[in-house]
Amino acid sequence: MEFAFPMNSTRPRLAPRKLPIQARSTHTVDALHAAAVQVLIREGLLRCTTTRIAARAGTSVGSLYQYYPNRDALLRAVLERHIGAIAAAVEAACRRHQGSSLAEMAAAIVRAYLAAKLRDPAESRALYAIADERDGASIAARGRERIAAALAEMLGSAADAQFEDIETVSAVVAAVLTGSVLIALRGPAADGLIERLGTELVTLMTAYLRASAKSNPKGVTMPETRPRRGRRSPPPP
Repeated sequence: MEFAFPMNSTRPRLAPRKLPIQARSTHTVDALHAAAVQVLIREGLLRCTTTRIAARAGTSVGSLYQYYPNRDALLRAVLERHIGAIAAAVEAACRRHQGSSLAEMAAAIVRAYLAAKLRDPAESRALYAIADERDGASIAARGRERIAAALAEMLGSAADAQFEDIETVSAVVAAVLTGSVLIALRGPAADGLIERLGTELVTLMTAYLRASAKSNPKGVTMPETRPRRGRRSPPPP
């Protein structure tokens, strides 16, 4: 059987009709996703129709409707794949930097997120613009949750720090990463800010992680603070 059918969808009009299983059907869906982004960027949302998307993908409208019931369902799937790929890139970076220092971790997660998100800034801008009415908030929230979970696991292995509330720290880092890039891409001085964003975010993240960590680094036994014998404490001022 070539296709698997999604179950228990709460948004049937935005759910795909079929999920590709065989290589040929996967190739068709990949082409439709790429075409949808290209048409959206070049033509805008009003002219981003199923007819134009299918033509751009080199397939028929009927083939498109085999997988998606309408244009918005396809755009939602494109957005979900986009955010999923970014989360996966950060997850991979977090796995690679288990046991590193906070500074190394901060640099790694910033690089991974920006490389994935800014791989194609035009695509990211276009998807931001259409996200609100296509379940974008919940898709973005799931992406942040994945990133925060990966960060928590990585930070828990830090070579030079421990955290009392690692979940909150990880959630804040994930929110800053995603929010700062959103502002950079949508802002009036986006191009100049994007060029400096990586360096600034590494500085910001490193300082925040160090400030949020316990003062007693992992594995270091702090001496007891007792007054020395034979010495009186100085009088209060």
